[in-house]
Amino acid sequence: MLFLLFSLDCCEGLNNVDYSKVARWEHKTRSLTRMFRSPYVACYCLGAVIMLLNFLRTNCFTEAMRSQPRLNVLDCLVGYYIGVAFVVVGTVFVVSSFLVLGFVGTFLGDYFGILMEAKVTCFPFNVLDNPMYWGSTIIYLGWSIMHASPAGFLLTAVVALCYTIALLYEGPFTEEIYRQKANRRL
Repeated sequence: MLFLLFSLDCCEGLNNVDYSKVARWEHKTRSLTRMFRSPYVACYCLGAVIMLLNFLRTNCFTEAMRSQPRLNVLDCLVGYYIGVAFVVVGTVFVVSSFLVLGFVGTFLGDYFGILMEAKVTCFPFNVLDNPMYWGSTIIYLGWSIMHASPAGFLLTAVVALCYTIALLYEGPFTEEIYRQKANRRL
């Protein structure tokens, strides 16, 4: 049980909220840009930290599922393939959004002053708002089904909650950054 509680924090905690706070701090002070002498280098470094922590989160998630009991009703070939289908769908959303946004667009580049020309509206953004976050959540749900893991379902709910909280920070702030950009053009 102690490992499950650790995994709740390790799995997601408030990481995305923390990234948003760091990004807002950067937007306000440009401290990382000054420290790294480039908004691109600063953004790449923050992105690398986010990726490394995501690898840790994935490992913690997997270990929590392996160490907990399984649901007999899902512990079958059909359950496994349903989980695989979820993982594939989630991966399509995550990878396609990364390809559309690029590294800088994915890892909070707009907070570093690296703005896209316009709001992205092509696939997957025309199907789902925030496809990176919700695709990741779908992947975690798929893993949970594949492993027939009640702990995985709980952790997936924590991931979804944390992404929802992060979007409360990111969504309006990003809209404001692009509104300011549009006003400067006028």
